[in-house]
Amino acid sequence: MNHRRQAVRGLAAALATLVALTAAGCSSKAKSGDAKETGAGGVKMGEGVTDTTITLGALTDMTGVYATLGKSVTQAQQLWVKQTNAAGGICDRKLELTVRDHGYDPQKALAAYTELEPKVVGYAQFIGSPFVAAVKQRVDGQDKGLVMPQAWSASLLGSPYIRVLGATYDVETINAVDFLVTEKGLKKGDKLGHVYFEGDYGENALKGSKYAAGQAGLTVVEQKIKPTDNDMSAQVAALKQAGVKAVLVSAGPRQAASLVGVAAATGLRVPVVGNNSAFAPQLLGTQAGPALEKMYWFASPSLPIGADTPVAKKLAADYAAAYPEDGLDNGVVAGWTAATAFGEILKKACEKGDLTREGVSKALLILNAHDPGFGMTHDFTDPKSPSSRQSVIIQPDKKAAGGMRTVREPFVSEAAKTYTF
Repeated sequence: MNHRRQAVRGLAAALATLVALTAAGCSSKAKSGDAKETGAGGVKMGEGVTDTTITLGALTDMTGVYATLGKSVTQAQQLWVKQTNAAGGICDRKLELTVRDHGYDPQKALAAYTELEPKVVGYAQFIGSPFVAAVKQRVDGQDKGLVMPQAWSASLLGSPYIRVLGATYDVETINAVDFLVTEKGLKKGDKLGHVYFEGDYGENALKGSKYAAGQAGLTVVEQKIKPTDNDMSAQVAALKQAGVKAVLVSAGPRQAASLVGVAAATGLRVPVVGNNSAFAPQLLGTQAGPALEKMYWFASPSLPIGADTPVAKKLAADYAAAYPEDGLDNGVVAGWTAATAFGEILKKACEKGDLTREGVSKALLILNAHDPGFGMTHDFTDPKSPSSRQSVIIQPDKKAAGGMRTVREPFVSEAAKTYTF
């Protein structure tokens, strides 16, 4: 616990150092992609590609504040690699996934990125929007390796190589407010509480809640917290005194559980809606479990792992067989979605005879209808937009597979349609 707290508290200062070190690294390295060769099948090759293998990187958190997410994402991607290789690989080459755990520590994240950069064609995951943002200039200007981040901040939009899968936090929050208005009775003149992490994630979500509130005639009551704040008693007291009729939470699973549990215990019986990263099925086994099932929902960029689709059913069964000691959660879906998208991009690059980073980036721009089997179709043709503006509203349910059930199918609110980044 102390290690995690120290890592988060030192994030801002360490990121400043990280950016400086990144710039220094740029000046000492030759431009990516200078050395290219034609290999097996007449395919151009660059970093991470040989006649027999295609190597992808995974920069993850398996020991820090998002360890649950990181483990599920990584194992899902390892499963995809295994199944893809069993089916013959891609472009007559076997896939390899090289994993580095940064523990949500900025220095480790930079070190891992720098280590893997010359060894991989791109990254099937990169957890932590602050870390992705810190290397963005290097990715765009020199390295040009495709990054599929497990982060949904709008600050990552605009890059030809860093592509957000699904609605960004601001759009997701706009859709969440629409759910509260259309299905939970929130109306013009009401106050809407918003508990959010300081920093990129929470503040991007806050931008969405303020926009949606302006459209619906609501007033947002803000409660900014730190990732190390686990007891939401003070925030609940403030929101109760303000007379809020609903609450948004853009934080981690612990904070969401504390907020809902304290609210239920103190009589603030209002609907609470979180962002996609503000829930983990393990919470249903805590004291907050019953309250979460009654008064908590969260917006997600995809249907849950327990969805009634052929892909979801097969993935749930395959994942359970491969990792029988681990439960199902939406990290599995997120990891699978990113991996399958990367796979489709590699196939298109192979068809064009170019598996260099340049070839992969060109292939990305023609992938306009990727369907990983979880209710969303992703369009990667516009770097300035997320791949989708749709959200699904999910409710915790310990009886459902993965502890989640869908209460509103994929939708885009009118406010989200007109929202500009």
